Amino acid sequence: MKTALYSSVLPQVRSGVFALALFGATVAFAPSGASAQVTAFKQSVAEFAAGEGAVAKFYRESAYTPIWTAPGEESMQRRAALLRALEEASAHGLPDQSALAASLMEQMRNARSARDLGQIEAALSTAYVNYATDLQTGLLDPGSIDDGIVRKKHTTDPVTYLEGIRDNQPMAYMRSLVPASPQYRALLREKFRLEQLVAKGGWGTTVPKGKLEPGDTGPAVIALRDRLVTMGYLPRSATAAFDMEVEQAVQKFQSDHGLEVDGVAGDGTIAELNKPVTERLKSVVVAMERERWLSPERGERHILVNQTDFTAKIVDRGDVTFETRSVIGKNQHDRRSPEFSDVMEHMIINPSWHVPRSIITKEYLPKLRNNPNAVRHILITDRQGRVVDRNSADFSQYTRSNFPYSMRQPPSRSNALGLVKFMFPNKYNIYLHDTPQKSLFSREVRAFSHGCIRLAQPFEFAYALLARQTEDPKAFFQRILSSGKETKVELEQKVPVHIIYRTAYVSGKGRAEFRRDVYGRDAKVWDALQRAGVALPGVQG
Repeated sequence: MKTALYSSVLPQVRSGVFALALFGATVAFAPSGASAQVTAFKQSVAEFAAGEGAVAKFYRESAYTPIWTAPGEESMQRRAALLRALEEASAHGLPDQSALAASLMEQMRNARSARDLGQIEAALSTAYVNYATDLQTGLLDPGSIDDGIVRKKHTTDPVTYLEGIRDNQPMAYMRSLVPASPQYRALLREKFRLEQLVAKGGWGTTVPKGKLEPGDTGPAVIALRDRLVTMGYLPRSATAAFDMEVEQAVQKFQSDHGLEVDGVAGDGTIAELNKPVTERLKSVVVAMERERWLSPERGERHILVNQTDFTAKIVDRGDVTFETRSVIGKNQHDRRSPEFSDVMEHMIINPSWHVPRSIITKEYLPKLRNNPNAVRHILITDRQGRVVDRNSADFSQYTRSNFPYSMRQPPSRSNALGLVKFMFPNKYNIYLHDTPQKSLFSREVRAFSHGCIRLAQPFEFAYALLARQTEDPKAFFQRILSSGKETKVELEQKVPVHIIYRTAYVSGKGRAEFRRDVYGRDAKVWDALQRAGVALPGVQG
């Protein structure tokens, strides 16, 4: 569509004369009828914007001054910017809006009255607000997808979008609506790259099932080699042997996909190698939607926990300054770690573990019924905090609903929380902490906890946080630790915490990495995006 076409099909008001321009033919209304036409225009805008609260508010507050259908170059540029954006919406993993753009054009072509003009004005604003909102803050309601996605996505008053397009250079302002985070821009590039691969037929022949390791030869190794070549992990080669170059390529692939980096193409590695481009494309589109849910203000310093990657990172001004392995909640309905953002306020060194009631009633009460001396390492306390004499209590009379006691594990090296926990108080009772179960960090898939995030290097994590408020953070921490006393240490600089779930992201080195959908949440997000109208080349199911 040409910009000149937009200007030729819209009404204009000049010198008190209402004029409707249709491809060069102008229908004019006499000055005596101009006031009635203006009134009809305003009434039409009010009528057709009535169901759109923000749009109606904007026009009421601006005395129904048109921003799309007024005469002049500015309105023409706004229309051009909007129609172009609608035609390109699918590039952002949003529903294809080209049919809507065509419908709006048809509506403009058929305009014959002031009422038609008002309807067009309202329709353009509604289409624009919907597009801007979806692009900036996401197409979906996170909470409606999975009960573990408890994130509240950031929102923007839609009136702001209308004021922005009115008061700024339209094309530049429309471009500014694209999420500015480096991760979103990188995912956008990766989406385009994968779409090109889909158009070319993908990554070619899959690799036969079965273990392949250094020294192997034969057709399966050739299929592995060819797959790695098309994926960009291996330069073109004529080798039919699993040599050192193939081994190194397998290791790079394993690293980029969260697999054990052993250079052996076992069942897990081959399963990930054989996933089609379209599956990776789905992950990227889902990651873009998830990125839109997050506030653009992440915090100059923030903590990022990616559940699918089993890592926790400290990020300073966009750079990862500390990273450690993590353990997340077990893949059971009542144990999966939720996704949300909060603010870390303090750490507790030598913490007690106040056992959550769900664990008390589901796991410990049945044991106490059978044996009152079970789980002796945990104290049973009454409402006043006094320790209960196990031998005088009849646990057989209690159920999940009437168990009257609390349970607490005092500070110790065997404490379930280890020797330090990091608190960002929230209603989900989720926090980061140490653990005595160090062996779990060597596992490839690390989903074992009751929901909290366990850290492989909690002391070093603490040192990094304390470094901004004490000259010798290690000595400070160790002095408190050696006391054995439960001690709360406030963070002078509160740190935002973002617990996210990304099966696709672009690393600091600019390479796309993928992880398994450990809780099945991304599959649900993709299904919801499809129901909302998102469709991608080669991805129909």
